[in-house]
Amino acid sequence: MATWNSRGLRGSTLEELVNRTNEKYREQGLALIQKVPTPITPIKIDKEHRHITLAYFEQKSTVDYIGAVQGLPVCFDAKECDSDTFPLQNIHEHQVKFMEDFEKQEGIAFLILLFSHRNELYFLTYEKMRWFWDRARNGGRKSFRHEELDPRYVLTPHGGYLVPYLDGIQKVIDSME
Repeated sequence: MATWNSRGLRGSTLEELVNRTNEKYREQGLALIQKVPTPITPIKIDKEHRHITLAYFEQKSTVDYIGAVQGLPVCFDAKECDSDTFPLQNIHEHQVKFMEDFEKQEGIAFLILLFSHRNELYFLTYEKMRWFWDRARNGGRKSFRHEELDPRYVLTPHGGYLVPYLDGIQKVIDSME
């Protein structure tokens, strides 16, 4: 059974940026995206500070976010990386399966990556993520390098949108046509 032991706010920077972007998209009527809570059962609680210090995951989580963009179902996960090499072990098999099933239902699944050392956001399509995943499963690299990514999918904040993932979704839609 998986456990969680608090080591600070890992991933909270990207999550906060995505949450703010989701609020702005909702306010503008462009998208309705919600954070998917990860169900945990607390084991140890610091009563003085009222913090959970040890817990276990009740079930495998799917993705971080799910919702709709102009009637189009979308789901995505947000990951941070502090180097130019992203280890595929940071993506779990049940997440890949969920995203695969989501796309079979005509939704759009993707990852948002923050290369923190570059201060760069990247929109990784499910298709490209799956290509890296399958390469690893077939004996290839267990990671992918920044240089393997298509620079057209770099997300540049604009108009108050801190993580403008609708730009990436539009590129996916354009490539389908």
